[in-house]
Amino acid sequence: MKRRLKEMEDEAAALREMQAKVEKEMGSVQDPASAATSQANREEVDSRSIFVGNVDYSCTPEEVQQHFQSCGTVNRVTIRTDKYGQPKGYAYVEFLEAEAVQEALLLNESELHGRQLKVTAKRTNIPGMKQYRPRRSNPFMQPRDPFMAPYFFSPYGYGKVPRLRMATRYSPYY
Repeated sequence: MKRRLKEMEDEAAALREMQAKVEKEMGSVQDPASAATSQANREEVDSRSIFVGNVDYSCTPEEVQQHFQSCGTVNRVTIRTDKYGQPKGYAYVEFLEAEAVQEALLLNESELHGRQLKVTAKRTNIPGMKQYRPRRSNPFMQPRDPFMAPYFFSPYGYGKVPRLRMATRYSPYY
């Protein structure tokens, strides 16, 4: 039993060592200077990219590339998919030169596979823009006293009044 425990501890230490080595190589622990560099690089790539909406689900990246080949040299075509691998209906096209974006914007409302494409310049996501917003209070909601015993509340719910119904006999004609 002790031998098995020793083997497990040695294996865990080896895994920690490998993890530290991989993190060091990948640079996952980034300093602020490299984070600013990566943000600037991302903005530069986004300035050379376009968003293409309403892409047919049967379209391949090669067909999208062929459609935008007249604008300039296409570096990459990314068709987004859901977790099951089905296309979401939009794509991103990255060009080698920034001037190609202006020419690609002229292809807005052009047709590919019988569908009208929506072409816009790709926007850069700004980290931290989607922050938590607290729930707004409802002015019509009445605050409840947290120390009030639950048997003081109506068993029918807030604002509900029991209705009295007459006892009826079963009739198949109603």
